[in-house]
Amino acid sequence: MMDGNKGPGEIPVWTRDEVQSPCIRVCVVHPEERICTGCLRSIDEITRWSKMTDIERSDIMDALPDRASVLRKRRGGRAARLMRGS
Repeated sequence: MMDGNKGPGEIPVWTRDEVQSPCIRVCVVHPEERICTGCLRSIDEITRWSKMTDIERSDIMDALPDRASVLRKRRGGRAARLMRGS
């Protein structure tokens, strides 16, 4: 799709009509939750993203805000690491 909003003498910009990736290029997978701490998607979702339908992508985008709270929970600090044997 060509963006019709252009000023005089500007070249129109081509854009896609699809749900964009939530990737923010902070790709670190949480060791226990197994989701990216940057975009909050699972490894499977990241891998499949380019092949997903817009509906699948929208469903994931809708679920992302709820996932952020999972990463904000305290994991117990040093005491929990000792109990886990890390």
